[in-house]
Amino acid sequence: MRKILFLTILAMLFLSACVQQPTNQASNQTTKKKDGKIKIGFSMDTLKEHWVKDKELIEKKAAELGAEVIVNVAESNDETQLKQIDDFITQGVDVLIIAPHNGQVVATGVEKAKAKGIPVVSYDRLILSDQIDVLVSHLHSLAGKMQAEYALKHAPKGNYVLIYGAPTDNNALIMKDAQMEVLKPAVDRGDIKIVADQHAKNWSPEDALKIAENALTQNQDNVVAFVCSNDGTAGGAIQVLKRKGLASKIITTGMDAQLDALQRIAEGDQSMTVYKPIQPLAFAAVEAAVKLAKGEKLDTTKTMKAVNKEVPFVFIEPKVVEKSNLMDIVKDGYEKYDQIFLNVPTDKRPKNE
Repeated sequence: MRKILFLTILAMLFLSACVQQPTNQASNQTTKKKDGKIKIGFSMDTLKEHWVKDKELIEKKAAELGAEVIVNVAESNDETQLKQIDDFITQGVDVLIIAPHNGQVVATGVEKAKAKGIPVVSYDRLILSDQIDVLVSHLHSLAGKMQAEYALKHAPKGNYVLIYGAPTDNNALIMKDAQMEVLKPAVDRGDIKIVADQHAKNWSPEDALKIAENALTQNQDNVVAFVCSNDGTAGGAIQVLKRKGLASKIITTGMDAQLDALQRIAEGDQSMTVYKPIQPLAFAAVEAAVKLAKGEKLDTTKTMKAVNKEVPFVFIEPKVVEKSNLMDIVKDGYEKYDQIFLNVPTDKRPKNE
C-alpha cells in the first residue's frame, strides 16, 4: 500500500512538472515579443568599397524602426560566413539579411535558417536558394548593359578588354551576360574585337591591374576600351593606363560610384561609373526584414528566378554618371563637392549651386 501511495505521489509530481514547464516557456516568449526589439542578423561578405555605407545605412534604418542589428563580416571567406550564419541562428535572431560572398555556398546557411523558421533577405547579391524570402538588389543586368552601351557609343571600333567581377558573385555573371549581349553584334560585324576577358578574383583591383597590364602588353597598347565591371577593377586598370599615359585616351567603365572613382572621373582618368544609390536599397532591405520578422506580407509584385522558382524581388535602378553629370552625386548627398573635385583646380570645377 505504501509503495502504491509513493508511486502515485511521484506520478502526480511528474505530471505537475510537465504541465508547468510549457506555461513558463510561453510566458517568456510572449515577454520577448512584447518587450524585446526585433533582432536582425546582417551577414556581410566584406567592408571594402561601398559596403561601409551599406552597413551604416542598414543600422540607421533599423534604429528608426526600433530594431537591433548585429553585424558579422566574413572577409570574403565562405567558411567564415557559414559559421557566422550558424552563430546568428544560435543567438536566435528574428531575421537574417545576407550579402553573400558566394551565392551558391551560402545557400546551405539559408536552409539551416529556414529550418529554424528564420526569414532570409538576400541583399544586393542573389543567394542561389529557392528558400530566400526576398531579393533586395539593384538591377545589375541593366548596369552591365549601361557599361557596354557607353563603351560602344564612345569607342565604336577597336580592341576591347573586359574585366569581370568575382566568379563567385552571381552579379558578376549577370553583368557579364548583359555586357556580351550588347557587344556581340559589334563583334559579329567586326567593329570591335575582344582581345582579353577575365574575372578578377574577389573583385580585386590587384587582379584587374595584372589583367590590364597583360592585355596591353600583348596588344602593344592598342586597346580602345576597358569594360570593367566595378570601380575597384577600373581603378586597377587605370593604374596601368596612367603609368603609360593612356588613362584619358581609353574608355574605362566602372560601377558603384566610389569616391576615388568619382575623383578619377572629375580628373578625366575614368570615363564613367554606374551609380547605384545605396540608401534606398539599404532602407528597403531593413523594411522587408522587419515585415518578415513580424509575419507581414511584402509589398513587391516583382520576382527574380533563384534556382527553380521565382522569389520576390525589390530592386533599385542604377544610372550612368560621367563628367557631365557628376553634380548629380552632390545633389543626392551621396558625396561632397569638395571631396569629388579635390584634385581639380578651382577654376576648372563646375559651379556648386
